[in-house]
Amino acid sequence: MDINLYRGNANKIMCRFLKQAIRELGIRVSSIDGGSLRNAIPREAFATVTIAKDKAENLKQMLTAYHGIVSAEYSIADPDLKIELAAADMPKSVMDEKNQLALIDGVQACPHEVFRMSDAMPGLVETSSNLAIVKAENGEASVKCLMRSSVDTAKADLASAMESIFRNLGAKCEFTGGYNGWKPNMNSAILKTMKETYKKLYGKDAEIKAIHAGLECGILSEPYPSWDMISIGPTIRHPHSPDEKVKIDTVAKFWNFLVAVLKDAPAS
Repeated sequence: MDINLYRGNANKIMCRFLKQAIRELGIRVSSIDGGSLRNAIPREAFATVTIAKDKAENLKQMLTAYHGIVSAEYSIADPDLKIELAAADMPKSVMDEKNQLALIDGVQACPHEVFRMSDAMPGLVETSSNLAIVKAENGEASVKCLMRSSVDTAKADLASAMESIFRNLGAKCEFTGGYNGWKPNMNSAILKTMKETYKKLYGKDAEIKAIHAGLECGILSEPYPSWDMISIGPTIRHPHSPDEKVKIDTVAKFWNFLVAVLKDAPAS
């Protein structure tokens, strides 16, 4: 839901630095561990690297300079951004030079952004991709992304473009866990009933909104295309993150509204 806020992606920020350090200081990457869930923008990423002892101070200076650059770039969207460097035990192995660069090139080239805004609903993201997880250790690496769109053909086109990036780098690509988009239906019979009930309960018009998120409605609409559906609930902030929270006073409001709608709904 927060892809349109253009916050920092920890995988992107870290691999951008690793590429610079590889080119200028010859570091070798042993492991990468970035992100946790496909449906969450990665807030943290970690890498274990090796470097020649006589270049260790250069790495510290490079990181300090890079921290300043990235902090300035995200001063509004992510003002608390942190990048840290610490000593670690010597890893048992490192990635070969060709594969470490291919992985980092792939992460840098991989889209993480809003691709198109909705024409039907101003301010709503239509199509986006989240570069969610990057893992590399013990000779294996994986990159997991989540593509979302209310237009299935647009999502398929984006998937094809991302496949081209990684296949050209020698990676195997798979598409799993997809679900349909769900277009807003402003002529929905349920919506009409809910708008009328909301105004009766609260004395004002409801604000009708669409959000850029995965919903059960999209999954259910595939086997049951004739169903009329709407999604409602209490107010939630920062979903799928450690900061996720619910606005408590909206829970009772939501429940009372739902009960009233069921009472007012015409028999079918």
